[in-house]
Amino acid sequence: MPELTPLALYLAAASVLAITPGPGIFYVAARTLAGGRREGIASSFGTGLGGMIHVLAASLGVSAIVLESSELFSALKLFGAVYLVWLGFRTFQAARLKGATGGDDGAAVGPVGPRRAFREGVLVEALNPKTAVFFLAFIPQFVNPSAGLVALQFVVLGSVSIALNTLADIVVAVVASGIQDGAAARPGLIRRLREASGGAMIALGVGLALAKHPAA
Repeated sequence: MPELTPLALYLAAASVLAITPGPGIFYVAARTLAGGRREGIASSFGTGLGGMIHVLAASLGVSAIVLESSELFSALKLFGAVYLVWLGFRTFQAARLKGATGGDDGAAVGPVGPRRAFREGVLVEALNPKTAVFFLAFIPQFVNPSAGLVALQFVVLGSVSIALNTLADIVVAVVASGIQDGAAARPGLIRRLREASGGAMIALGVGLALAKHPAA
C-alpha cells in the first residue's frame, strides 16, 4: 500500500483538485439552484459514482485502451460534450423561461427529482474522458509497485480522490442551497446564477469537444 509521506502528498494534491471547478461542480450548483438541496446532494453522489466508473475502468486497463484509440477517445469526448452542452442549454433556457414567466411552476423549469439528478450526475462524470486522462496521469505517481497489489492501490487512491470530490460537490450543494434560500425574495439573482451555471456547462462542453487526444 502507499507509504505515509506519498499518501499525505496525494491527499494534499487531491484536495486541491477536488475544489477546482469542473463539469461536476457546475452541474451540482445548477441542479441545486433549480431543484434544491436534495437534488444537489443526489447529483453529487451521481458524479461520485461516475468518477468511480473511471477509477475501476482505469484499474482494469479499460481506460488505457480507450485513450490509446483516437476513435474511441473522440467518440466518448463527443458524447460527453454534447451531453454537457445539452444540460447547459436546458439549464440556461429554463432560467430564462422562469424569468419570463415570473413563476416557479412548470415542469420545464422546476425540479427533476433526486433520482434523475443522480442519473444525470453519473453521466456528466462518466462521459468525460478528461477524468480518465486525469486518473491515468495522476494516480500512478503515488502507486508503489514494490508493495504489490498495484490495481488495489490504484482503486484505493482513486476512491479517496472520488470521496474528496464528492465531499466538495456536497459542500457546493449546501452553499448553493443556502444562496437559493437567502435569495428567495430576489428571483432575478437566482435566475442569473442559473444562467451562469448553464453557460459554464456549455463552455465546458465546447472545451471538451475541442480537447485533443492525449497522444496528439
